Amino acid sequence: MTARADAVERLERRLGYAFKDRALLERALTHASVAGAGGTARHNQVLEFVGDRVIGLLAAERLAELFPEAAEGELTPRLHALVRNEACAAVAERIGLGEALRLAAGGRTSPAVLGDAAEALMAAVYLDGGLAAARAVFLDVWAEAFMALGEATPRDPKTTLQEWAMRLGRPLPAYAVLARTGPAHRPTFTVTVAVEGCAPQTGVGPTRRAAEMAAAAAVLAGIA
Repeated sequence: MTARADAVERLERRLGYAFKDRALLERALTHASVAGAGGTARHNQVLEFVGDRVIGLLAAERLAELFPEAAEGELTPRLHALVRNEACAAVAERIGLGEALRLAAGGRTSPAVLGDAAEALMAAVYLDGGLAAARAVFLDVWAEAFMALGEATPRDPKTTLQEWAMRLGRPLPAYAVLARTGPAHRPTFTVTVAVEGCAPQTGVGPTRRAAEMAAAAAVLAGIA
């Protein structure tokens, strides 16, 4: 058995899931550089796209179970912490995914490569075994990430969005009040937020800050 074949076997044991469609597993583990280097193998980029949605659904489902009374503004930063590329890369490292990848060049330890591969792998589990199988794998391999949520209070959506923009070198989010309606003792604010690279979003709330938080949460929901 080759070193990579052994790594793939260990990966399946760690997942607790045995693939029926071996070609699907190989596709999930094949980086685009392999096809780009003249190979004929199908790479995992489409699976990354599907896996991103699968992870988002399963993370949202579990958060709703853990925090049934939470507001959307509280859940959004938690969701972002679970599905962002860095979180997926950390999962990939824990399960030894890098050793099982097919790459034309270096990058086996790259967080970007690992994060994308984790998404592709989750898509492969979903397509091979269905949502129940994907859920079982997700709850197992993302367990540490969920535990970490309880170790610190999640940042509010405005802070999370600001940090996201700063990390990418983009201008800070710009908020503007679109409307203030209702009586003076019970106003309703409608606020919009603009962030470079994202579609503008609006939020509504009983205070300007609450509306800004809702608008920031809407942006985060789109980039999670």
